[in-house]
Parts: sequence; C-alpha cells; structure tokens
Amino acid sequence: MNKELDNLDQQLLNITQRDFPITSKPYQAIGEKLGIEGSEVIDRIKKLKEQGYIRRLGGIFSSKELGYVSTLVATKVEEDKFYKVAEKINQYPGVTHNYRRNHDFNLWFTLIVSSSAKLEAQLAEIADLEGVKVLRNLPAKNLYKLGVNLDMQSKEQDRGEENGS
Repeated sequence: MNKELDNLDQQLLNITQRDFPITSKPYQAIGEKLGIEGSEVIDRIKKLKEQGYIRRLGGIFSSKELGYVSTLVATKVEEDKFYKVAEKINQYPGVTHNYRRNHDFNLWFTLIVSSSAKLEAQLAEIADLEGVKVLRNLPAKNLYKLGVNLDMQSKEQDRGEENGS
C-alpha cells in the first residue's frame, strides 16, 4: 500500500463494501453522502485500485439461487505439465478460482456451470487433459459463507459474519 488513507477514502471504502447504492448514478449518490462530486468518487476509486487497496469492485451473486451447479475440484497434475494444464483449466468460463497447493493434489479449482450434465462433461474433459493423473470432484455438502467487512474508520475491525446453511 502506498499511502495512509485519509478520512474520505476510509468512508468511501466503507460505503463500497456495505452500502453500494443500486441506482443509475451510484457514484453521484456516494458523492452526495460524502459531500463531494461523483467524478471525485470515481477518481478516488481509480486511485485506490491502482494503489492496491481495492482489488475488485462488483456484485457477488448466489450461483445456486440462479440455478447453477458448482464444485471444488482437486487434481494431481504432472509437475512438468502443471502450468499448461492450469492454463487450459482457466479457459473454462465457469472456473472462478484456480490455485496451486503443495500437496499430491497440486492443482485445485472451483467450477460453476448451468447443469449437472455440463459439470460432468467438463470434468471428464479436464480429466482427459495431458498431464492430469487424478481428478476428484468435491461438491459441497453444506454451504458456509463468511462475509468480511473491514471498518476503515474504527480501530477495532469488524471480523465478519458467518452464515451457515
């Protein structure tokens, strides 16, 4: 991180985490709350992103509620083919996370698709990639979500709220 956040940036980060307005002019609405112009909100968000304070700004949707099927996948990939396999897996639009682990199962990813049939078909394709030795489909039995909101203006951080189902 490049600089100490001023009070306005702290307020802006709090609003974008917890209370992003759903309106045709959200940055103007945020600006009104902060007493600045919408264009300054946009400029500040751009700077915060460039400085690494904001990684991503966007909605989080429930894939299950939207009718999608998801799973966690663990694979054993030959070391000399690891990056080639990872690159091919990343080409699937439903791959949301893909990461390396220091384990026999060295490549893990999540996959979200529109149906169980499509999930099985894509897992079969991936299992057949050159270099994939073993693929394990690990669907969730229970869903636990951890929501984290960092209070940028308080010395004591809000550690989040756990929701289980």
